[in-house]
Amino acid sequence: MKQKRNTQAKTEIINLIDSSEKALSHSDIQIKLDGLCNRVTIYRVLDRLEEEGLIHKFVNVDGVINFAKCKNCSTKHIHDHLHFNCEVCNSVTCIEQVIPKMNLPKNYIVHQYNYVLSGICDKCSTK
Repeated sequence: MKQKRNTQAKTEIINLIDSSEKALSHSDIQIKLDGLCNRVTIYRVLDRLEEEGLIHKFVNVDGVINFAKCKNCSTKHIHDHLHFNCEVCNSVTCIEQVIPKMNLPKNYIVHQYNYVLSGICDKCSTK
């Protein structure tokens, strides 16, 4: 199997996501990269980072895909936490301390789920 090399784009994108306190959209990343690479390259790098278990993606309440750093993932993602979408500052944050519980009918098998709450984040509620 061909070894994938680390590119400048991959390094910069993972650094952006690692240093961000909130999840980033493709558009956020493209703006922060300031012309380093084109949008298709960004999509490819994001797909690769997800495959490698370094980031996870989820859809926020506006239908925008966001990307956040994985903690304790490999190529099998385990994300049993909430995502919070702030209606004031539009930030999307992983809330790791809250683990949703589900009681599904017998014989239902869940492969993945996406919990996104919408409201006002702690920073905006204290302004």
